[in-house]
Amino acid sequence: MKMTKKAITLSLGLAVMGSASFAQSLEDAKKAVDAEQYQKATSMLKGLVKSQASKGENYFNLGEVYLKTDYIDSARAVFTQGVTADPKNPLNYIGLGEADLLSNNAASAKTNFDKAVDVSKKNDYIPQLYIGKAYIEVDKPDFNAALPYLQKADELDKNDKDAETFLALGDFYAYQRKNSEALQNYMRALNINPNILRAKVQIGRMYKESRAFPEAETALKEVIAQDPNYGPAYRELSELYNQWSFGDPNGQAKSAAAIENYQKYLDLTDKSFDSRIRYAQILFYAKDFQKLEAETNELAAMAQNSPKGLLISRLRGYSAYENKNYPQALEYMNDFFAKVKDTSRIVADDYLYLGQAQMQQKQDSLALINITKAVEMDSTKAEALANMAKSFYEAKDYPKAVATYDVVNRLNPSGVGSLYNYYYHGLAAYFSYAADYTAKKNPSKDLLVKADSSFAKLVRLSPSTYDGHLWRARVNYFKDSETDPQGIYVPHYQQYLDSAEAHVDKQTPATKKNMVEAYNSIAGFASTTDKEKARTYWNKAIAIDPQNATALAGIKSLSAPAKTAKK
Repeated sequence: MKMTKKAITLSLGLAVMGSASFAQSLEDAKKAVDAEQYQKATSMLKGLVKSQASKGENYFNLGEVYLKTDYIDSARAVFTQGVTADPKNPLNYIGLGEADLLSNNAASAKTNFDKAVDVSKKNDYIPQLYIGKAYIEVDKPDFNAALPYLQKADELDKNDKDAETFLALGDFYAYQRKNSEALQNYMRALNINPNILRAKVQIGRMYKESRAFPEAETALKEVIAQDPNYGPAYRELSELYNQWSFGDPNGQAKSAAAIENYQKYLDLTDKSFDSRIRYAQILFYAKDFQKLEAETNELAAMAQNSPKGLLISRLRGYSAYENKNYPQALEYMNDFFAKVKDTSRIVADDYLYLGQAQMQQKQDSLALINITKAVEMDSTKAEALANMAKSFYEAKDYPKAVATYDVVNRLNPSGVGSLYNYYYHGLAAYFSYAADYTAKKNPSKDLLVKADSSFAKLVRLSPSTYDGHLWRARVNYFKDSETDPQGIYVPHYQQYLDSAEAHVDKQTPATKKNMVEAYNSIAGFASTTDKEKARTYWNKAIAIDPQNATALAGIKSLSAPAKTAKK
């Protein structure tokens, strides 16, 4: 607040010296607040309140620190003391109003703001400025309410002497992502006072939000060059590198820089609970799960009944899983879901990590349910469900593989990895049928229908994947009637051969073996109706494999005399 003429009409000497000492000490406290060194600022301001108990500005600044650190009741108590100590000072009424806004009591806030204006000097812009700031510095800013006060502050500060007015107007527009207007006001603030570091940090932040990453980096590094101990610049630089890392060729290096700069921010500030939680999130994005698990274990001990304990449980579960501590991961994720009261706070990754942890603990049915929920919320998680299906396939648990691929292909019909999903779904269904057929368990041909459908989609989506034709032939061989075969597998074997014969350069030993299978199968069916075709295909088989028993026997059978019926 500006010093009035009446306030400085005291005689020179000790009184003036005391005033200068007070101003310097309060200025130091404000610098500590701006640098987010709240513990240091709190200690300094408590000392000022004690030594200069009649100065309302001391109480206001102490209360503001309590608001910034989420101690609303403590802030309200200090503001009330400030009103009692200095009832003509408008600042503590503003503080009470700001506490009301944070408590969702807009009506009481307006009453306190009106009182602040009433007790202030007619041309004092400071109350208008601070009321406008109060409306925009809460979780849900009221921009309509803030603007008249900020405009009035600008009007009353006729000589544009206070950079804080334009800093607040810059924030007003920046919070609404009106970057041109914000930048204009930040530059006006810097023209008045080039040492306002927060304006420069805000400019860097706006560049970041506009994805002008190199420009943001330059702006923030200039702040650090000006004051290497200004913590907020390191925090914003960390946020910049974190955002820049996604999809960047040097993403890993930028993630490392994000961690490094956030650690510097923590070292220069109070290492508050909230800032450490954000650090944990940075570690998660950077995939530094070892540090994340250690950090969240410490935070869990600090959290107690904190509403942010939910986030800590989530990150503990994520990091424990990534570090292969599967029993702990399941414990933490179960703890997370037990704490959730508002299901809208659940994200796809929550179900994904819970399901994956259950999978590692052999809780397959629960795992399938939860990983499916994850994919239903976010189709990009389909890979995890496909991995689960593949693990069943590799364990030769074909029924579970089929059931899981059923879900994968329903939820991710054409996304990344869908070709492999159709391929392994078809294989799982085929082998599941074949195993039961061999064991004479009379399997349902629905499995063959599923297999044929998946291989058909594979061929349609990727015509060059001619193995799909081979597997369709094998599936349809099983589908064909044993009592009245129709040869429904023959066209698929022929399509396989057409593709294989057209790509001689790609005929591996495995391909040639499959070609012999196709030639023999087609010849076997043709042998009863078209002996010349059968001979041709068996000869092709022998050309590849001269000792092939099936083809040799087939050729021999064609030359055998027809049996006559006994009289």
